[in-house]
Amino acid sequence: MFPRATALSAALVTLLGTVPVMAAVPPASPRPAVLPDTTQPGPPQRSYRHLWTDDRGISHITTCPVHDFFLKSMSPPAGPQWQDPMEPQVATVMVTVQPAHWNGTWHPDPKPQWIVPLQGRWYVRAMDGTRVEMGPGDILFGEDQGVRPMETGRYRGQKGHDAGNVGKGPVTLMVIQSANEPVINQPCRYH
Repeated sequence: MFPRATALSAALVTLLGTVPVMAAVPPASPRPAVLPDTTQPGPPQRSYRHLWTDDRGISHITTCPVHDFFLKSMSPPAGPQWQDPMEPQVATVMVTVQPAHWNGTWHPDPKPQWIVPLQGRWYVRAMDGTRVEMGPGDILFGEDQGVRPMETGRYRGQKGHDAGNVGKGPVTLMVIQSANEPVINQPCRYH
């Protein structure tokens, strides 16, 4: 075996001596390499709040990340924009205006619904005591239809959530009510 390896080595040296050796330099390109566009930021870091019900009938509010964005034009030749579409569903879209000093008292949302403040600030308080304030740029998914009245504690007898305006002016909200059934005990189910 050893003499064969030597003969093979000699043959390779002879062959390589007769073939021009190419340098490891890539050929010139007619156009420059495509570099990443560093002027465009990466996917947005967005979140929404989910008002959800646990299996005991208590409402909670959880802040949920949204991280399934992709960059695509919605209608070429328009430029690309970051998108995170949801599964198609039947929904009713409405705009509501809560008059100045509006107080929603304790109630469950009538249907699973996305609430997007357009003007003004408002608050929502869950049965577990969590209270959040929201304004333009914030999003809430209200899904507390499965609540039961609190048996003990500070909010005894109450169910759903408490809501109201923050400040002295009206609050304008866009509400997107889903025809889908509410889901229990699944916070942050949209991501």
